[in-house]
Parts: sequence; structure tokens; C-alpha cells
Amino acid sequence: MGQKPIEAFFTVASRKRARLADGTAGPAREAGQEVTAAAVTSTSTASHQQPDTPAPLAVHLADTTATGGHADLAQAAAPRLASFQATANRAVVGEPKPPPGAGGQEWQTQIVFPPQPFIFRALNTCPLPDVRVVILGQDPYHGMNQAMGLSFSVPPGQAVPSSLQNIYKELRDDCGCHIPNHGSLEKWASQGVLLLNASLTVRAHQANSHSKKGWEQFTEAIIRTLSKQRRGVVFLLWGRYAQQKGKVINRQAHHVLEAAHPSGLSANRGFFGCKHFSKTNRLLRQQGLEPIDWQIENVKEL
Repeated sequence: MGQKPIEAFFTVASRKRARLADGTAGPAREAGQEVTAAAVTSTSTASHQQPDTPAPLAVHLADTTATGGHADLAQAAAPRLASFQATANRAVVGEPKPPPGAGGQEWQTQIVFPPQPFIFRALNTCPLPDVRVVILGQDPYHGMNQAMGLSFSVPPGQAVPSSLQNIYKELRDDCGCHIPNHGSLEKWASQGVLLLNASLTVRAHQANSHSKKGWEQFTEAIIRTLSKQRRGVVFLLWGRYAQQKGKVINRQAHHVLEAAHPSGLSANRGFFGCKHFSKTNRLLRQQGLEPIDWQIENVKEL
């Protein structure tokens, strides 16, 4: 199967869907900020919109009530995805969609994680212009209330999975970070760490159930675009699966650190002691970039 460009994973939105709730076209706020309209666009796209061009990036919100009503997060994702596209120098106008077979009709009959508004959260919180580090995962956690759209991360209040426990242990030994009382890695994402799973959805209680259904092509297109459009990104590839995905990375232009997967089955075979977190910050400093603050603070109330 041939490689698909990233444009292949976006569909053109109609002008009607791209209009705001009050009937006017354009963004509610600047790109990157939370908005409240049913469809949003980036400021630059809206201000230069020509009469005969397709409508700007829009996100469907029809299903948010069935997934907890998290409309704000889905709305905020749109300008981030628009930023991702613009920075990749792509003339893409449209809305992100799950590849054929990756969920699809399953939302009507099955429980699928994460909830639809969280699917593109990794790109929402860490758009292409901000990416300094990439940590690749395989697929979302498949237990109830675990998946939050960021690889290895779980919401506060949920039990910390064993892989993340081992990540915290390595952070403690490598950088002196204390082990927090929760598993949300959103702080990392907000600093430019793209926490990307190869598959962005999974059926409840069935690991890898959406593997080889199209998501891998989508996320590989993201990695390939980063590799071509950026320089000096640090890729952390843990385990054979992530290392296989990393074959599309230009290693002359980027830094690739490899180690065993942090799962309980393999952490003792090369993940513990890899010192990837301190090495990453050293590589960032060498480029004149701010290091990542890896310390996740405790949450007072869980």
C-alpha cells in the first residue's frame, strides 16, 4: 500500500458548517485559544478567505453529547490542526476524519476510546510549530476512563498504568523528579512534547483492535511531515513497534533515542537506565532551546 500524503486524511468542510454560532464567518478568538463556536478557523485563513475557495477547517460537534459533552476541547482542536497544516506548507482545507475502518460505525454499536472529542488531543495540545520532542505509543488504553488522547497518559484519579509507573521511576533516577500521585502528562504536551499513539482509537477492553485499519497511515504521515518540515526534533522510540514506526524519520536532521519499552515485561531490558529525559534536555540546550520540565506536580484533590 502506497504512502498517503497528510491531505488524504482531511475532508473539505461546507461553508455552512464553517460559520459561527451567531451566523458570522471567522474565528471566535485567535488560533490556539479556546473557542465556543460550533466550527472554528485560524485567524490567517479567515482573514484571507476568497469567495470561491472552500470553507476553512471545521470540526463536527454533533456527537459531543454522547461523549460527555466536551465540546470546548473539540472546538479548540480545530485551530491547532489548522496550524499544523499551515506550518506543513500544505494547501489543505478540511476537517480531520478517522481513516476508513478506524472506528467508523463502531461508535454506534461499540464502546470506543477515547471519546470522540479527545481523539486528536495530541495535535490540539502540541501543534507542529511547537513540537520539540515526540514520544510514540502504540494505541490508547482500552480500560474505562483511561484514554485521554495522549500516549502513556491517563486522567488524574485513574490508576497509573505500569508502563507510566516505570517512566516515572526512570525520571526519578535520571532527573531526580519525584513520583507524582497521578498519570496526566498534559504538562509535557503543553511544552512541545507530542504524545502520539500510532492508532488513535481502540475498542473497549480489546488492545490493538483498531490496528491496521488506517490510523497507522495517518500518524505515519504526521511523523513524515515533521521529519521533512522541521529540524532538531528529539524522537523517543521505546520498544520495537515505535522503532519500526521511526524508520521514516530523517536521522541526519533529527535526534533519535531508542530503548526498550517501559512495560513491566521489558523495562529491565534497557529502558531503566536509558537516561532519555536528561539526554533530551541536553540535545535541546545544544540547539539553544529551553529544556523540558519533566516534573509532573501532584494534584491536591483526586
